[in-house]
Amino acid sequence: MSSADGFTFAILGAGGRGDYFSQLIERNPRAGQVVAVADPDLARRKTIADRHSIPESMQFEKWEDLLARPRLADCVINTLMDRLHAPSAVKALGLGYHMLLEKPMATSLEECIAIERAAREAKTVVSVCHSMRYHVTYAEVKRLILAGAIGDVMSFDQLEPVDPIHQSHSFVRGNWANESRSTFMLMAKSCHDIDIVSYLLGKRCLRVSSFGSLTYFTEKYKPPGATLRCTDGCPAEPTCMYSALKIYYPDDSGWSSHAKLSKDRAVRLEQLKTTPWGKCVYQTDNDVVDHQVVAMEYEGGVTGTFTMTAFATEGRYVRVHGTQGWLRASIDKNEIEVVRFGDYAKQLIKIPPQSGGHGGADENVLDNLLHAMRMKDPNAVLTSPTESLATHRVVFAAERARREGRVVDVNPNDETRMANQ
Repeated sequence: MSSADGFTFAILGAGGRGDYFSQLIERNPRAGQVVAVADPDLARRKTIADRHSIPESMQFEKWEDLLARPRLADCVINTLMDRLHAPSAVKALGLGYHMLLEKPMATSLEECIAIERAAREAKTVVSVCHSMRYHVTYAEVKRLILAGAIGDVMSFDQLEPVDPIHQSHSFVRGNWANESRSTFMLMAKSCHDIDIVSYLLGKRCLRVSSFGSLTYFTEKYKPPGATLRCTDGCPAEPTCMYSALKIYYPDDSGWSSHAKLSKDRAVRLEQLKTTPWGKCVYQTDNDVVDHQVVAMEYEGGVTGTFTMTAFATEGRYVRVHGTQGWLRASIDKNEIEVVRFGDYAKQLIKIPPQSGGHGGADENVLDNLLHAMRMKDPNAVLTSPTESLATHRVVFAAERARREGRVVDVNPNDETRMANQ
């Protein structure tokens, strides 16, 4: 089934992530080719089909129809919406596909367990797309820790500054704004972060507590006289940083492209009058938190915090504190500062940047997947379903801790309890 130059791929979900991996495969002929695509949106489906010359017989409106056929490719790139991951992944693995599965694995612990079990039974290569493990700066932080550059790790702090406009786009107006359509914020946006700190430590998380809420993007902060839509003559629109006319209407708007709005200005304006993209950010049906902190205790008494906030910018930061020194890494700047106790000399390490999605990490995800597929070795990926399940357990436990206002143990053997009640 493999093509002469590499592997064959079927893409489930032709949105931003599916489209991006489609482009990566096109730019890397040695990877192979995309031979099938499924997406309910005709325009998105056609974009990928045209890029890879996919015949109409291999273009599907429903992912179920693609997976109802005998195996059509070597590998499925599963970038469907979060709530569709479990049924589609389990079905694809049952057909013998290799798979790149976008994070999160699924929206319940039971579904994550089902995917992990299906992957073990299939014995195919499955990589969960925790891109942070593949980022060159995090890789160097991991190397420094293993080399003992700061002694034994005692504590850490990880920050994810979502950015106010990104929050408004994806988690107020967008696909991940409401848990009933997607999942809770810590899983949708930050399972990356819980995964990477666990990976850096190489230890098991024992228990967690968490605090956070939806505070700002609510009616309480609605400007006086604000209309339901930014296009309705809202008196606050000219000075509002979240104005849909400022974010989506300019011709050079990257957010407009991300939202798949029309390039025609007249059509785009009509879309802002009728779709969630034009709604006032203080008057939507969003219910996910806009800030949250998680406190974690790992094996050996190591402690740490993770903070997700809509109200910061400049990319992720991590600080790791050890017995012989500490380090601070700016992920987007590709810089690591190391301080050793004793003389307190500072060492600044600048990592050569990579181009591409998530600072080049997405390209590394695909390269790692291809390597594992060539080796026919499920253990050759950095983020197997077994690895991902372990860190997803921490995320589910942290969300329970936030909702219930208590410390929650992370039980690696709890296969039955609902994790997000």
